[in-house]
Amino acid sequence: MKKYASAPALRAALIAVSLVGSATLARADIKDYEFQLVDQTVKKGDAVISVRLVHKPDGKPVPDAVIFATRLDMAPDGMQEMATKIAPMPSTEPGVYKFKATLTMAGGWQLSLGAKVQGETGTVENKLVLKATP
Repeated sequence: MKKYASAPALRAALIAVSLVGSATLARADIKDYEFQLVDQTVKKGDAVISVRLVHKPDGKPVPDAVIFATRLDMAPDGMQEMATKIAPMPSTEPGVYKFKATLTMAGGWQLSLGAKVQGETGTVENKLVLKATP
């Protein structure tokens, strides 16, 4: 029977592979994610607001986030108390999240979002300003 003299080399190779494999599992910082408005303006009245969640370092969309906090108000125009209901809608594009809202006035509206990204600790929080036009 032949003994394998390369066992230490094999062991070293397996350790190297495991280290490289674990390096690819390293997660990004939650600050590396942000929501972006798909459209900066929408029509007053019943509106669909679309936002994209992206991983900032590579610009790739982030699907399957769990959005747990939403608020839409007129804070940009100094009327934080002027809030409206917002409801999630289905989206067919990965990383794009859609919401239905009734914008009762033309002007500046602030969309506040909070979300959990799969596999990350912490919360993505953004405040986005959009314009409702007549």
